[in-house]
Amino acid sequence: MTKKELFEQVSDMEEQIGQLYQQLGDLKTQLSAILEENNRLEMENHHLRHRLDEDTEAVHEDSQEDDEWSVGEGYDNLARLYEEGFHICNVHFGSPRQEGDCLFCLLFLNKTK
Repeated sequence: MTKKELFEQVSDMEEQIGQLYQQLGDLKTQLSAILEENNRLEMENHHLRHRLDEDTEAVHEDSQEDDEWSVGEGYDNLARLYEEGFHICNVHFGSPRQEGDCLFCLLFLNKTK
């Protein structure tokens, strides 16, 4: 093997290492985004499970006391959900509100008063 061939081989390996380094950087960026999304989803899941447990306990306690809900309780529950940051309108029901107030939700709250 000549010096020139050896130098070309080292140069090719250097280029391959550079490409692998670039791929590794891209994978690291993608992994970071996936981990952030996973963390956000875990927090949302935990919050929703907690809310579900609270609601299930409340319904169970209420059903033991009396079998009928008053109209005011339903409105209060919807208002509480809205204040906690969830849509209560038929368009986006249950999804998190991300951009402030929703006109459909506010209209629905005003209609049920």
